[in-house]
Amino acid sequence: MAEIDAAISVKGVCKDFDGFEVLRDIDLDIAPGTTTCILGPSGSGKSTLLRCLNWLEEPSKGSVFIHGKPIGRIGTAATARPMARRELATARTSIAMVFQHFALWPHLTVLGNVVEAPVHVLRRPRREAEAEGRAILSRVGLAEKADAYPHTLSGGQKQRVAISRALAMRPKVILFDEPTSALDPEMVGEVLSVIHELAKEGLTMVIVTHEMRFARDVADTIVFMEGGCIREVAPPQAFFTDPQSERAKRFLTRH
Repeated sequence: MAEIDAAISVKGVCKDFDGFEVLRDIDLDIAPGTTTCILGPSGSGKSTLLRCLNWLEEPSKGSVFIHGKPIGRIGTAATARPMARRELATARTSIAMVFQHFALWPHLTVLGNVVEAPVHVLRRPRREAEAEGRAILSRVGLAEKADAYPHTLSGGQKQRVAISRALAMRPKVILFDEPTSALDPEMVGEVLSVIHELAKEGLTMVIVTHEMRFARDVADTIVFMEGGCIREVAPPQAFFTDPQSERAKRFLTRH
């Protein structure tokens, strides 16, 4: 798949921290409208790869394209230059991210959190953004919490606000970094249910997760990582019933 046909195209991405190689020669194409779950043991590079997709981490080498447009660097490998801050901010408007620990603004209401970026980044009229924000909150079961502040919410509610904030930017791609890892077990289901519904709607999503059953149910593609490399890419049925690599087989026996 050429990068112009892919929602996300990763070409030769490497990342090292102080000489320690975290990602090695990552190549990956993700089709539009699909859900990709990235699995693997701790320290395999899953979250680092996710953060490279929107340039929260700058790869040491390689390129990332979102719907055919580069992010982070412009030009060929020989002539590439870093994007200016404004160029990078513009590129990032097409790719939203939901973090492990919610990252909500404590001084803003739930609705304020949802509309802050559409108003100040996309320059949308506040009244329009608030109307859409209330509709999104209703969609995730939080209509009655619009005027509440984050400190009054449960972990599951906070993560649903974070998802609403991502949706309010009308992104082409949403990245989820372990969206349930900071939640109490009884709150996991409510967040996974929302993500499951988004998958049915055909949003392009990339999800780093340790929830195996969820990954099996929601993913179109499983990407298995180990040691900073992609070891296997397969449909969920094939991956969970007949993994091809010995490392994936060992991983699944422990999960």
